[in-house]
Amino acid sequence: MRAFCMMVVTIAAVACTKPRAATTTTTTPADVIAPKSKVKLAVLAVESDKFPKVAKAATESLAKAQVTGIDETEISKVSVEVVQLSIECVEPTAACYQAVGRSLAANQLLFAQIVPGKKRALRVTITLFDVEAGSPRTAADHTFASEREAAEGLDGLVAKATQP
Repeated sequence: MRAFCMMVVTIAAVACTKPRAATTTTTTPADVIAPKSKVKLAVLAVESDKFPKVAKAATESLAKAQVTGIDETEISKVSVEVVQLSIECVEPTAACYQAVGRSLAANQLLFAQIVPGKKRALRVTITLFDVEAGSPRTAADHTFASEREAAEGLDGLVAKATQP
């Protein structure tokens, strides 16, 4: 009988207790440390119908470039001009380059442009473009007397454009 009474008292005690309120934890923005976003560099291929060897050499030089402050590099198979056509912004302006960077989800762009000069000369411009700022971070250009000279001088030109 004593055991029966103890069981009744225990059941009554449990039945009469109020349920506990669910506890919630709230965090404030100060409690949360935002992860640092990665800085992505998009390296764009180089195209030139008139100077295909230089275009190929420039693409290879750009792909090897080491840029400080970059966490992730993506080597594109298309040129800046092709991306511009795809986003319908074909002007060689900062706004269009910014749109190119955004379409590639990149913080920085690295690309080259080849412009024919007089006789066999050609001008190569290497641009490291800051997409967030909407302006070139650095640029280097040089006019080479020949395609051979340009192919040999590209690594130095890329280094000049990509060093702080």
